Amino acid sequence: MHLNNIRDMSMQCPKCQAEMTEQRYGTLKGDVHLDQCSNCGGMWFDIGEAEILKEKWMSDFIDSGDRQVGKSHNEMQEIDCPRCGKPMQTLSDPKQPHIQYEGCKEHGMYLDAGEFADYKHETLMDTFKDFIFMLRNPK
Repeated sequence: MHLNNIRDMSMQCPKCQAEMTEQRYGTLKGDVHLDQCSNCGGMWFDIGEAEILKEKWMSDFIDSGDRQVGKSHNEMQEIDCPRCGKPMQTLSDPKQPHIQYEGCKEHGMYLDAGEFADYKHETLMDTFKDFIFMLRNPK
């Protein structure tokens, strides 16, 4: 199935099953289309979109969901890809391991409400959170 055909299908949130609405943002690298849940505010990024928007200086406002709802949804397990229906993996951002999100290697990643804002801004507090995360989760 081509990406254009996938885009034409309405998508359901992999966490709360509500309808996701497509948001379009212009960047120097072209338009980026992300899907945001109309209920919980979680966001779906096709492969590479989050990285492009992370660099965009005005992208702070796109993560408009309730951070507390996002934290409660972080506890959900066994989430399926909203594009193909296959189980997604729980992943951590390599630079900020305390940020956990769900990813499909074929289609993209899902961030709960509040996670994109955290993903976008790596701060001194993030370094501290990463240190605590590593102490609590030794390999």
